[in-house]
Amino acid sequence: MKKKYLSLAVALTLMSGLVLSSCIGSFALTHKVHNWNKQVGSKFVNELVFVAFHILPVYPISVLADIFVLNSIEFWSGENPVETAQTKVIDGKDAKYLVEQDATGYTITNQSDNTVTRFNFDATDNSWSVDQDGMEVKFMQFIDDSHVKMLTPTGSFTTVELSEQGVMAYDQLVQSPLFYAFK
Repeated sequence: MKKKYLSLAVALTLMSGLVLSSCIGSFALTHKVHNWNKQVGSKFVNELVFVAFHILPVYPISVLADIFVLNSIEFWSGENPVETAQTKVIDGKDAKYLVEQDATGYTITNQSDNTVTRFNFDATDNSWSVDQDGMEVKFMQFIDDSHVKMLTPTGSFTTVELSEQGVMAYDQLVQSPLFYAFK
């Protein structure tokens, strides 16, 4: 009987060595779930969702999927299936848009007139920029969890608090008659 358990333990150890083969991986699925949770609402809502996702068990399942499947695929193929490009078609009011997501941002193609707009995320300085017709303009940079730098109508940047008051103040700045003089 002991020999049977020893054989089983050796077999499981060898299988886990093949599956896990030193592949820490990026835990892309778990990070996507966590990043989505951070965007749900206020810090209190985020905490409630975080706790609920442990109870449901969204986080434990995503971690297990990353450990046993996705990180192994990433190790052997060099690509994590969660991080590869995704494409969606969005029906807008006036046109259909093809939205392609990749590791650094989004490409949006208006299927009516074939205009292409690219949103790029630069991880080196935590900023977003928009690129249209070869002209790239940075419009937002994350400072910390509660502040961003936003482009103003004059071309300079202003710090905006990520709160209702901060967003309203920025909206008023952009809606000012001065903004339309620069359009």
